[in-house]
Amino acid sequence: MAVIQAPPRRQSVLFKVERRPEVSLKLRLAAPLIATLCTLLVGVLLFSSLAHNPIDALRLYFIVPLSTINGLSEWLLKASPLILIACGLAVGFRANVWNIGAEGQLVMGAVAAGAVGLFYPNPESPFLIVMMLIAGALAGMSWAAIAAFLKARMNTSEILVTLMLSYVAALFLSWLVHGPWRDPMGFNYPQTAMLPEAGLFEPFNMMYRLTPSIFITMLMVVATWLFIDKSHMGYKMKVSGAAPLAARYAGFKQSSAIWIGLLVSGAAAGAAGMMELAGPLGQLSPQISPGYGFAAIIVAFIGRLNAWGIVLGGLLMSLLLLGGESIQMSMGIPSSITRIFQGILLFFLLAADFFAMYRIRRVRGAA
Repeated sequence: MAVIQAPPRRQSVLFKVERRPEVSLKLRLAAPLIATLCTLLVGVLLFSSLAHNPIDALRLYFIVPLSTINGLSEWLLKASPLILIACGLAVGFRANVWNIGAEGQLVMGAVAAGAVGLFYPNPESPFLIVMMLIAGALAGMSWAAIAAFLKARMNTSEILVTLMLSYVAALFLSWLVHGPWRDPMGFNYPQTAMLPEAGLFEPFNMMYRLTPSIFITMLMVVATWLFIDKSHMGYKMKVSGAAPLAARYAGFKQSSAIWIGLLVSGAAAGAAGMMELAGPLGQLSPQISPGYGFAAIIVAFIGRLNAWGIVLGGLLMSLLLLGGESIQMSMGIPSSITRIFQGILLFFLLAADFFAMYRIRRVRGAA
């Protein structure tokens, strides 16, 4: 009887993604720098494909905006709301509470602050700007509380709720400035009347737009550092995010982390909206924010959810915004390239984080 031999088994090479047994702290800290360098390399290719000298383009983008006092003033002015919002977001992100709707909370903070500034009976009150700040923070907090309530009671996704509420807030602002709050002396533009002088931050120098509102951001940075790194509640928030089961076993309530994370981030975004209104803008309009609420998410992750790292991330993101305006005026490139750089930076940052925490290993298996 003939013996039929089975064909030899063919070996195939497979790849397996596995978590590193120990994450290198140096690699984690170097990830933002690696992401930034990769973004610059992509920028060189991008400008070359647009038939522009990449060296000149990058110089206009990253160096020229900071070569004057006015440029430095604008750099800090744009960085301030980014850092403020990112500090608030970092508190929730530490506990895996993902507030993606800071843009809407910023808008509602600006609306509430505008209501106080425009309709307070005594427009010359020395406390007007303080009341506007409180109103803005409370409005942002209240807008975030909607998502906190739905998450804590019904386990809805705070990502979707906060994001959708951002569009509701933008439409509400648009209705106000096109309708009941529109300035009758504004030549039919969708904007409110200017705020009274008592409701505006006075610039340090009338030649530049930087205002003392930057001190609010500095206080928020210190408060975030103390809360996250030095307080017992901040420790509980970190444990809730890193090991939810261990936190539950230790008696840490997830609902507390949800409420604290969303309310703090909402208050920070609302205060940032008030600062924009009472600072460089002076009146409400549909374009109250150039996307600070969304850009601050990238800032928080660039800064590794650390208060001092967020300062550096905010300065970098502010430079991207400022450089986009500079290159638009000098080379005629659309300012939307700023969004491209933001997206590329976030992509490389996530990729660097992935390779810092995971590794790809070759394994052999039978086909």
